Amino acid sequence: MKRPAKNVATDRNFVVALARGLDVLRAFRPNDGLLGNQEIAARTKLPKPTISRLTYTLTKLGYLTPVPRFEKYQLAPAAMALGYAALANLGVKHLSESFRDELMRQTGGACAVGARDRLSMIYFGQSKSSLTVGVQLDVGSRIPIATTAMGRAYFWALPPEERAQLLREFREHYGHRWSKMRDGLERAGEMVARHGFVISAGEWQDDVHAAGVAMTLNDGTGPYAFNCGAPAFRFTEDRLLNDIGPRLLTMVRNIEAALGGAAAPQSKKLDSKKIKSGGKVARIVEGL
Repeated sequence: MKRPAKNVATDRNFVVALARGLDVLRAFRPNDGLLGNQEIAARTKLPKPTISRLTYTLTKLGYLTPVPRFEKYQLAPAAMALGYAALANLGVKHLSESFRDELMRQTGGACAVGARDRLSMIYFGQSKSSLTVGVQLDVGSRIPIATTAMGRAYFWALPPEERAQLLREFREHYGHRWSKMRDGLERAGEMVARHGFVISAGEWQDDVHAAGVAMTLNDGTGPYAFNCGAPAFRFTEDRLLNDIGPRLLTMVRNIEAALGGAAAPQSKKLDSKKIKSGGKVARIVEGL
């Protein structure tokens, strides 16, 4: 989910208690198993007494199951049903499956589709096989926006106002690490302008290379983003640029056509003067 753009301290319509309860549910990650109040407090940055009241309430409502022996909790079926209902309503996931499977077979890479969750992208559909054994991600996995191909493609598909807000969140969250990440985002913007796709070659994890393409639909949903990745030895930078990226771009445009969407605006070619260092792309990443 996206973080609210308004200052919640002055937004009279914002229900803080509800937001905190959802943050508790969000604290549970794939393969976590059990979490205690102290672990949830550390992840949510909320006081432990507040967490105790929230976990008690969520237990009474059926969203958490207590495990008294360990003094911890696990997600209950009611909470998981929310996620499954959301997935069931994502037509992008189901319609893109055959396209993703075909690209996986053609390239030997894992192909996924995701959407934003705060400063991360969360996978809600993935196609992989025994050939992609080096890719340790699955549905529900989160990857950072700023350093991954999927995330960077998503970033450059955002409307200017949302992109500016996300830039502010990046600067606040990453601190001294932001400068290097900003350079990567700038390069990604230039690549989208030239080619319609982005790549990340070892910028998130040393041994993972991937290409990314965003998709925006006419009905106002999205942006979503797709990636195709593999271990670095399988997807060299040259192959990403000349084979994987173009294939992924074609796949996403075919999915858009099947869903009745329109090509995302970031695929347009920019004037060559605007993509030089200090040009339009650089100013956007600087948040100007």
